[in-house]
This record gives sequence, C-alpha cells and structure tokens, in this order.
Amino acid sequence: MEGSDKRRWWGLAAIVLAALTLGFDITIMNVALPTIAGELSVGTNGLQWMVNAYVLVMAGLMLTCGALGDRYGRKRLLIVGLALFGIASALATWADSAGVVIAARAVMGVGGAIIMPVAFAVLPALFPPHERPRAVAVVVIGTGVGIPLGPLIGGFLLEHFWWGSIFLINVPMVAIALAAIGLLLPETRDPHPPRPDLPGGGLSIAGLGALVYGLIEAPGRGWTDSLVLSALGLAVVLLSGFVWWELRTAQPMIDLRLFRRPQFLWGSVAGVLVTFGLLGMLFVVPQYLQLVAGFDAFGTGLRLLPMIAGLVVGAPLGERLAARAGYRGPVALGLLILACGLAAGATTDTATGYGFVAAWLAAVGLGIGMALASAMDAVLGALPPERSGSGTAITMTLRQVGGALGVALLGSLLAQGYGDRLDTTGLPAPAADVAHDSIAGALAVATRLGNPALALDAKTAYLHGMTLVLVATAIIALVSAILTAVLLPGRPTAPAAADTEVSQPEQLAQGGSH
Repeated sequence: MEGSDKRRWWGLAAIVLAALTLGFDITIMNVALPTIAGELSVGTNGLQWMVNAYVLVMAGLMLTCGALGDRYGRKRLLIVGLALFGIASALATWADSAGVVIAARAVMGVGGAIIMPVAFAVLPALFPPHERPRAVAVVVIGTGVGIPLGPLIGGFLLEHFWWGSIFLINVPMVAIALAAIGLLLPETRDPHPPRPDLPGGGLSIAGLGALVYGLIEAPGRGWTDSLVLSALGLAVVLLSGFVWWELRTAQPMIDLRLFRRPQFLWGSVAGVLVTFGLLGMLFVVPQYLQLVAGFDAFGTGLRLLPMIAGLVVGAPLGERLAARAGYRGPVALGLLILACGLAAGATTDTATGYGFVAAWLAAVGLGIGMALASAMDAVLGALPPERSGSGTAITMTLRQVGGALGVALLGSLLAQGYGDRLDTTGLPAPAADVAHDSIAGALAVATRLGNPALALDAKTAYLHGMTLVLVATAIIALVSAILTAVLLPGRPTAPAAADTEVSQPEQLAQGGSH
C-alpha cells in the first residue's frame, strides 16, 4: 500500500509539471513579442494572434476535451494533449514565419484544452477524499506559480539564447511529464459513458470560439464595432442553443444540472473571480515594473516572486483551513485578502518603493492561493469521480472565458484611464496618436523628441489607469468574498446522482490499470 501511495504522489508530480508548463507558457510569450517582431518582421496584428490563437482554441475546446477524457480515459487524453503541446512547441521553435508560429500556438491551445481540465479531473479518481484537498493545492500551486514565472524564464532565455528557446524549453518538460504519466498514472474513465453528443460539442466549440474572439477584438476595435457585436451576438445565440440542447437531450455532453448544487456553483464562481483578479493584476503590474519603474524583463520576473511566495503559502494554508472549518472560510478569507492586496496596490505612485509593491504582491498571492485551492476542491468534491472530466471542464472553461472577459474589460479601463490623463498638447498629430496608443509608444516618442516631461506624464497617466484597474478588481474580489461567505456551503456535500456513486477502487478497476 505504501508503494501505491508513493506512486500516486509521483504521478501527481507529473501532473504538476504539465500544469507548470501551461502556466508559464501563458505569459512567457508576451516577453518575447518585441524580439519576435524584429526577427520575423511581424506587425502588431500578427503578434496579437500569436497570443490570441492559443487562448481562442483553448477556451473553445476545453468543454469538449473534458468530456472526452471521461469517455476515452484521462491518462490517454493527457498523453495526447502533452504530445500535441510538445510537437507544436518544437515546430514553433524553428519557425521562419509568423504564420507558422500562429499555427503552432493554435495546436498548443488544443493541447492546453486537453491538459488543463483533465489534470484536475484525475485527482478525485487518484486520491481518496481525505487526500484530495492536498493534491488540489499542489496542482493549484503548479498552475499559479507558472504564470508569473513566464516573464522570469522568458527574460533569462531571451538574454542568453534566441527567441525560439521560449518554445524549446517546453519540449524536455513535456517529455519528462509524458514518461512520468505513462509509468505512474492509472487509467480512469467513466465506466458507463453517454453516447457522443455531436450537436452539443459543435455548439459549445462554435459558441465559445465566437465569444472569446469578440472579447479579444473588443479592446482594439471598440465595443460598438460591428465585428465585435456580431461575434458576441453569434456567441449568445450559439451558447443559448447549447444550453437548450444540453438540458433536453437524454445523454448530454455536460451535465448543466450541476449548477443546482451550491457547492459546485459557488466554488466555480469563486474560481472564476479569483482568476479575474489574478489576470487583472498581471495585466497591469508587469507593464508598471518595466515601463514605469524601469526594470528589464528578467528583473520584472524577479520582482513578481513575492506573489509566488504568497501563493505557495496560501494554497496549503487554505487546504488546512478547509479540512478544519469547511470550504467557506478559506475561500471567503482568501478573496478578502486578495481585495485588500489589490486595494493597497491601487495606492502605488511614481515615488513608491519596491518594498511596498512586494508586500501587496505577496498579499495578492496569499489570497489567490487560499481561495483558489479551496474553491477547486469544492468543485471536485461536488462531482462523481467518473464525471470529473466534464464537470471540471465547466469550471476551467468559465475561468478561461472570465479571464478573457477580464482582460478585455480591464484593458479598456486601463486605456481609458491612461488616455484621459495623458497630455499631448503641442505634439505633432502622428506622435500624439502613438503616445495615446500605449505608454510604450509615449516613452518612445519622448525619447525621440527629447521630451522628459512627456515621459513623466505618460508614467503618471499609466499609474492612473492601473489604479482604476486595481480598484475595480478589488471591488469585485470584495463582493465575491461576501457572496462566498453567505452562499458557499461550509461543509462538503455528497455528489448528486445516486447512479454515479462509484467507489475509488471500483473506478480504478473499471478504468484500467497502470
């Protein structure tokens, strides 16, 4: 039994490695964009799609991939997802055109859409209820730590190697994860899967794709642009059709009735809102550290480490609190700490020292770790093990869409706040347009024209926009803390359907062996 326990925890390490790779791949691309633009002669639109192709495909496919894991085996799907991610990373490493990089990033998105929900879905089948919270906390740490590691790793690689190295680093990590998962994870699946739900799969992919595309395009084109409105309107129609179909078909791909369970509903909502706060912070703080405080990409990554430290402390702390007092306490407290950290960050100005920034970043990480680990465990605890893939996919998809919505809304808020405060009086019209477009553009114009007053004004204007973003995310986190404290069940509740009650040993036996 002891050997089996060790094997299980080593298998978890393989899952964490996969989650870590996905985490830092989300942000490492942003650091490399200026270098790639020069090396491949890529315009702004091409650079945007190198980032967005990954997000768009991942969000669109996640629901379907979670259901496929339940049906065909989660170990098998993890291996397929990792292989796709590794092959696409190798392809992007040696790409000689923007089109190849964009295509590779889209395939990486397919791999990510498989890995992310299935990695969490393995946990209920792999670990008994008393060990699952600790396993969830470990995977949350792996995923969360990877996001701020992106600028750190990317900055180091770009300083010492060529731009393709930001993709090449994925290949050995994927190879190790593949070997470990192949050797250490048992196969688990739904022993009685529903028949394939092709209409549901098609509607979800098309609807989520249209929704995320509209959210991606909105900040640049404007929320009233005809293309944005058409994409969002199409998404509403398709996703409404998806919900209608899933509630009426005899064997749905996704059981939307899970939302009737408060533990699942409010655990999912908390996870979405924590992600919203995390991405809101990561959207503005790296730019502040680089363009206002003056650090390079590697230095920016180093200065995000306090957030990682807070996350590493917060996730196991939330797990221990949840074991003693239930989910409600650590999720609500984590969201409250997140709100306080973001509110403190909103007071940052041009004279603020890094010590204060490090303190509120650590508080943000602590709150995220406490809330997210407990919220994900609440979601998994509400799911029957054999349906954990499709159930987890719902939450992960909501987090992806919530993140895309957050970046779109907060990006618009940042641009509005920055543009309102920037004074370009006396500048030639082309220079004024460039300065209003972004703080990076304003600093470039200031350098070219020898205008230090413009540079200082741009930094002040950016901080005003950052303040608006952090205040907005702090308010959302505070409201979320209150709602969670009132509505999230304090103690675990049993999975709903009696016909899905399958014990862990039975589940492993039905799913296969090592």
